[in-house]
Amino acid sequence: MILTILNVIFLVAFLGFAYVNLNDIDAWLWVTIYMVAAVGCGLAIFKKYYPLGYLLAMAFYLVYAAILFFSKDGVKDWIVKYNKPSLVETMQATKPYIEKTREFFGLLIITGALAINYFAAGGI
Repeated sequence: MILTILNVIFLVAFLGFAYVNLNDIDAWLWVTIYMVAAVGCGLAIFKKYYPLGYLLAMAFYLVYAAILFFSKDGVKDWIVKYNKPSLVETMQATKPYIEKTREFFGLLIITGALAINYFAAGGI
């Protein structure tokens, strides 16, 4: 029951995230990223689990997160070079490190949601 509620919350959130990314320059990438996660969570609501699909998606998301972490003006620079300024002062990401850091944490959230379903499906 708790897993179903979590997946409903993740499904609604990821659909919302996909929607707000429709007007981005890289909408093709981020709408796809969020929709893959939304579909995975949506199917899990009905006890349909796809552990291999979760692993493949999580691998992609974690590799992309690592790229965002170490890229120029990425998460590492946000921490070290810019001393972690607020990421939520404005919704407009006027600095590259803000956008990359937000994307990084989004990927971690998605990976966490899919990991929950992976382990619920009996994956090890």
